[in-house]
Amino acid sequence: MRSGIFLVLGVLGIGILGHSSGIRNDDARPVFNHLTVYVKDLKVSSDFYEKVIGLEVMPEPFHDGRHTWFHTGGPGQLHVVSGNTEADKHNINVHLAFSVKSLPDFISRLKAANVKFGNWAQNSEKPEVRPDGVQQIYLQDPDGYWIEVNNDK
Repeated sequence: MRSGIFLVLGVLGIGILGHSSGIRNDDARPVFNHLTVYVKDLKVSSDFYEKVIGLEVMPEPFHDGRHTWFHTGGPGQLHVVSGNTEADKHNINVHLAFSVKSLPDFISRLKAANVKFGNWAQNSEKPEVRPDGVQQIYLQDPDGYWIEVNNDK
């Protein structure tokens, strides 16, 4: 009986300690909200994300002509903000990734829009195949931000 009481008190103590330390507190766990890209020409970049990538424009609260917000699926959003004046170099290791149902159909859309794309090394238009079998391509937006598009299979 005594060991049972100590076990219950021990479990309660671990639960209280875990909760108070934030380890098990889901109210404090972050959920992805948005990514912002800082661009030179809002119209060019917004058209790219809407017409080439295929994202849906959503209402944005600023109404100042410097922002376009996009739904990206799930709770996440992409915020495109104008005002950049410098040509930044972006590394492919830092990229935004999207999944599509049909990678060949998406590639056709890129070709129709004359958008350059390729594998990780950018030496072939043939999709890269990850060890888990997912096929992916990489492209850059008008400001050089890298984007991965994969079939997520």
